[in-house]
Amino acid sequence: MNPFQSLRDYEEYVYTLKQNFPSIERSTLVIIKRGKRTAVLQGEIAFTEEYRISLKERLSYDNGPVVIEDYGYELRRNNEKLTWYDSQPHPNDPELVPTLPHHKHVHPDIKHHRVPAPQMSFSQPNLRL
Repeated sequence: MNPFQSLRDYEEYVYTLKQNFPSIERSTLVIIKRGKRTAVLQGEIAFTEEYRISLKERLSYDNGPVVIEDYGYELRRNNEKLTWYDSQPHPNDPELVPTLPHHKHVHPDIKHHRVPAPQMSFSQPNLRL
C-alpha cells in the first residue's frame, strides 16, 4: 500500500528527510505543483562521504494516493556517475521485460548497459533511505 495518501503526506516526508536521516548533509528537494492534479519533485540530496542523488519525479494526485508517473534518479560520488534509474521504456530489450519500464543503468558503458530494477515502482515511494 502506498503510504502517501495525499500530496501533503508526500511533502511532509520529503521536507523532513534531513531530520529523519542523519546521513543526509543537505537537501534541495522541492515539490512544485503544476496544476490541480500534478506536481514535480526535483532537487538533490547530499550524503556523507561525497555521495549525492539528483532526482526528478512527475507526480499525480487526485484526492487520493500520490502516483509517480515518471522518474529519474542519478547517484554520484564526487563527480563520478555511479548509476542511474529511469522509467524510459525499452520494450525491445528482452532483459528488461520483467520490470518494464523500470531499469537501472550500470557500468561498464553506463549509458547502454541496463538491468532490471524490480524495487522501483509507480505506486510506491522510490525514495526510501
